[in-house]
Amino acid sequence: MKRAILYAGLLCGVLDGLSAIALTLALGGKIERMFQGIAAGVMGTQLAARAGLASALLGLALHFFIAFGAAAVYYAASRIWPLLIRQALACGVLYGVLVHLFMNYLVIPMSAIGSRPFNTRTFYPILAIHMIVVGPSISLMIRKYKE
Repeated sequence: MKRAILYAGLLCGVLDGLSAIALTLALGGKIERMFQGIAAGVMGTQLAARAGLASALLGLALHFFIAFGAAAVYYAASRIWPLLIRQALACGVLYGVLVHLFMNYLVIPMSAIGSRPFNTRTFYPILAIHMIVVGPSISLMIRKYKE
């Protein structure tokens, strides 16, 4: 794996994970349940909730898998469009928006979770996290380690 993808995926996964934990706690949720929610994408909501720590650990692994995937996509795109490297911060903010929309309107509805109603309580704070943390952490790390 390219160093750029490795470091971008790790940084994104850690920062996004910490941001998600902070938001979960601020909204009165539980950290284990948050990671079970990620695992629910492959296990289904009920099974993930019943599986306890095992599904939370699966959710954590999937969280990093998604972060590495997002980093790999940005890396590949930056090889085609050098603007993504030259204007890494601005492009990272936009990429965060695109990742958020992709997850909410394609990945989650096609997962075992399925379609869910729009929820402003979580949609906009998570959008902000993607714009501030996810996209820029990937774009700036890809720029730093461009090969």
